[in-house]
Order: sequence, then structure tokens, then C-alpha cells
Amino acid sequence: MGQFWYNVKTHEVEEDAMSDWTQLIGPYDSREEAEAALEKVRKRNEAWDADDDA
Repeated sequence: MGQFWYNVKTHEVEEDAMSDWTQLIGPYDSREEAEAALEKVRKRNEAWDADDDA
């Protein structure tokens, strides 16, 4: 079974990293995890911003 990547340019999930690595977030173990990649990034950024404010 392959790994899944989220392509930030096309906003699509790819199996086995078909695009340039500069356009990909991952790897993820499932298509569902890859689909949620931007939400995960958003939550991490919010947490880091909160740490900066402390």
C-alpha cells in the first residue's frame, strides 16, 4: 500500500508523490489523512502563533 500526499497547488490527494516535492504535504498513511492536511497545518500554525504570544 502506498503513501498519500496533499498537493497544495492542485488541492488534490496523490498516491505515491507524483508531483514535485515542493508542492506536497505528507506523507500520510491514508487518503483521509491527506485530505485533512490543510486543516492540520492551520491548527499547528494557530498553536505556534499562540506560543509566540506567550
